[in-house]
Amino acid sequence: MGAYILRRVLLIIPTLIGIMVVNFALTQFVPGGPVEQVLANLQGEGDVFETITGTQADAGSANTTENTAYQSEYAGARGLPPEFIADLERQFGLDKPPLERFLTMMWNYMRFDFGESYFKSEGVLDLVWDKLPVSISLGLWATLISYMVSIPLGIRKAVRDGSRFDTWTSGIIIAAYAIPSFLFAILLLVLFAGGSYWQIFPLRGLTSPDWDQMSVLGKIGDYFWHIALPVLASVISSFATLTLLTKNSFLDEIRKQYVVTAKAKGLPESRVLYGHVFRNAMMIVIAGFPGLFLGVFFGGSVIIETLFSLDGLGRLGYEAALARDYPVIFGTLFFFGLIGLLIGILSDLMYVFVDPRIDFERRDT
Repeated sequence: MGAYILRRVLLIIPTLIGIMVVNFALTQFVPGGPVEQVLANLQGEGDVFETITGTQADAGSANTTENTAYQSEYAGARGLPPEFIADLERQFGLDKPPLERFLTMMWNYMRFDFGESYFKSEGVLDLVWDKLPVSISLGLWATLISYMVSIPLGIRKAVRDGSRFDTWTSGIIIAAYAIPSFLFAILLLVLFAGGSYWQIFPLRGLTSPDWDQMSVLGKIGDYFWHIALPVLASVISSFATLTLLTKNSFLDEIRKQYVVTAKAKGLPESRVLYGHVFRNAMMIVIAGFPGLFLGVFFGGSVIIETLFSLDGLGRLGYEAALARDYPVIFGTLFFFGLIGLLIGILSDLMYVFVDPRIDFERRDT
């Protein structure tokens, strides 16, 4: 098992490099870089995409031929001297060829130097470190609640397969799966966060302004009060998937011969279910815990954090993408990729923990 883990860890390096190469190449073709953002703000145009598409009126008809050449590259550079634009490129490091910029970035990453944000005047590593606990907290609670609800519900549905209970709970589960998490989040905000009905939960943030003055119990209560709606919005889709996975897994085991034999010997149904079926049926469910956490962490963090104004990693990446803050974009991408690859290894270890008979080394030979 040690050799298998070592191989997986070593594979992280080329995989991360591949992820960064693809995304770095894509950014070379995306219009509206950081220079365009600065130029658009200086010209008071607000939205850089308006200058790219040419919807703004051309106020620079009297510019020189040299300025016009710069306008062809930067649509927002109307009337600004070329020296100023060249200085901006030097500040952002965009005056170098793409290959040189990429190799420099990866060399710095190898030394854990992730650079500094273009617009926040703060190191990328510090920004990621500050935002990461919020995203982990949201993903972890959503995953734990999904398991606490889905596993008992899935087992009960398997035992009572075809009954009324199974039918109406399946209807609820399918409806929950069909509702997009962002739409459910908006519904929660409207109903319970003062949108149009009740002001029960706070509208934004993870803590109250007077957090530092609260007692320990007050801080715990305030934290759960703030995170209740975001977690509930994150749970809805994963809850449906996990419940059906648990039910189908138990149904497969219940129909096997060893269960029929155990019942024929006169063992109580509860002992057969939890003494024999449970371990085998729960292997795929428990081992999938890291993957489910990863899905909630990646899939819902951007939308949920933005809607509930949570200062997490997903929102940081979203704002960096809008501002074309390349160091933050690549830094968050690097951390997302690294976390995803490490959780993939953890998933394999969970399989071995649940069922020691699994041997990945023998499978690879």
